[in-house]
Amino acid sequence: MNTKLTGLHHLTAITSSSPKIFDFMAGILGLHLIKKTVNQDDVRTYHLYFTDDMGSAGTDITFFDFPGINQAVHGTNEINRTSFRVPNDAALDYWIARFDEFKVRHGEISERFGAKILSFNDFDGQNYQLISDETNTGIPGGTPYRFSPVPAEFAITGLGPEYITTDNLDMLSNVLTGLLGFTKKATEGQFTLYELHDNGHGAQVILDHQRLLNQAIQGFGGVHHLAFRTDDEESLNYWIQRISDLGFNNSGFVDRFYFKSEYFRPVPGILFEIATDGPGFLLDETYEEAGVHLELPPFLEEYRASIEANLVPFNTVPNSPEAQQ
Repeated sequence: MNTKLTGLHHLTAITSSSPKIFDFMAGILGLHLIKKTVNQDDVRTYHLYFTDDMGSAGTDITFFDFPGINQAVHGTNEINRTSFRVPNDAALDYWIARFDEFKVRHGEISERFGAKILSFNDFDGQNYQLISDETNTGIPGGTPYRFSPVPAEFAITGLGPEYITTDNLDMLSNVLTGLLGFTKKATEGQFTLYELHDNGHGAQVILDHQRLLNQAIQGFGGVHHLAFRTDDEESLNYWIQRISDLGFNNSGFVDRFYFKSEYFRPVPGILFEIATDGPGFLLDETYEEAGVHLELPPFLEEYRASIEANLVPFNTVPNSPEAQQ
């Protein structure tokens, strides 16, 4: 049994509008809405999964739209910025032009830890960056969505280094290295880079040491949690036992149908998840139907009528006019 975590599995954020985040992620960033479902812990809330073409682990950003939630206040002790991998440095020039075309707020191309990066934001002020894989080695990215409006040679291929602000660098560093198996690779100013088993951009976390910021407040425009990959249910059970033995507040085994999970808080304000690579998002629908209709796991299907009554429907047909605006 391989018990090592292999990289980033997914990141879940909070949006003010499911239709608008669909337009942004599918229409502008060119990702595949592989699953349109609900938050299994709050079925009043959509849960949208945006991935590469086939929904590969490590390519997945997901969104909740909690009713009535306030806007996030960014600060310390939060997962603060989400990275997406692109194939090379030239792709960043393409994305500057695309962001300008769609009036997406962005920074200038810069460099951190030897890789070219480009920061940008969505309509909620959610923080993102693109990172060039030109000099990257390690686990490969995913396959670009075949119906993406973005040319494949410039397309997003998965998640890259995820940024976490913290006022307790030593404690969170010890969790990453002592518990989860990361290696501390480098430091540049306030930023420290950690990596799982030399697996490159798809297995990195960057800690941003912030002593003076106020505590972040979760809301739309912020991140809910970050998940790491483990092979299967057997290896997940190893992690559940290890996390419990060390005394961390944790969820225990959770069956999300599309994958199995364990959640825990390494420090206040930060929620991590460990999730299995499978069985995957096409377990209950075909590729052609993926993301088009509201899908529910079997244990929620009997409640479909009441669930749908509390959701505002919106069109997620691939390449719909909404996605091209």
